[in-house]
Amino acid sequence: MRDSLDGPAAPGRALVETGELVAGSMSRAVAGLLFEPGSSRLSLDERLAGVLRDAATAAADLTSPWERARAGAALAFAAELAVTRGHQGRGVRADGLFSVRSGARSDAERLVEAVVQAARRTTDDRRVRHLGYLVAEVAVSPDLDPALALRALQLAEQCGWRQLVLLAAVGRRERSPLPLAPFEEEPRAWTAWGAAQDLLDLRRAGLLDPPAEPARPGAPVRPRLRPADLRLTRRGVLLHRLLALDFLRDDDVAAALGDLGLPRS
Repeated sequence: MRDSLDGPAAPGRALVETGELVAGSMSRAVAGLLFEPGSSRLSLDERLAGVLRDAATAAADLTSPWERARAGAALAFAAELAVTRGHQGRGVRADGLFSVRSGARSDAERLVEAVVQAARRTTDDRRVRHLGYLVAEVAVSPDLDPALALRALQLAEQCGWRQLVLLAAVGRRERSPLPLAPFEEEPRAWTAWGAAQDLLDLRRAGLLDPPAEPARPGAPVRPRLRPADLRLTRRGVLLHRLLALDFLRDDDVAAALGDLGLPRS
């Protein structure tokens, strides 16, 4: 399947426009950029645009309205961030990501397909933006190979929304210091308990330092962990970077910390 510019009625264009349910009116602007580039004031590298068009056309037959919306939104978010990165001087890589090597498809095509499938599977629309952003970040980052990108995608699928927000909070600690007050690992309130479990699972997954250690009989009682003690591991840095978690709103970060039972800053 190759690029198809069939005009406003193209099935792929309709799919991207359906992403408006998740991504807002930006989806319609991206649909124009992808399927009628001469009508747009924006520009996107044709190699990436072609891959996104093909993915939209391949998913055009989806019948579930929300799967269609999430698939279209993921592609729209990928194009949106790629345009932004281009304006920042980070052009689309030219190292073979878009070259067909085997199986009649490029690594870029396989990655975009995997991201679209991940977007379709999620039931939390807030995650779709960052799944799309992963495509754009890989497209402009020659230091990241496709296998590593797929590993990051698998990690992302294992994280709930609040876990991604907590990763974002730790990742921006230099500009937004985290609370010094310790939090309870077994709080009585259900919301706080669930948030503490989210944090514990991030540490167990090797995304945050210090790692979670089971309590040993007779061992001295350890001081309660503070958010300010947390650091991203290298695995956490990878996920934070590829999902562009810097774009998360401060209000979302404050809400996640509030769920831990900590005062909002």
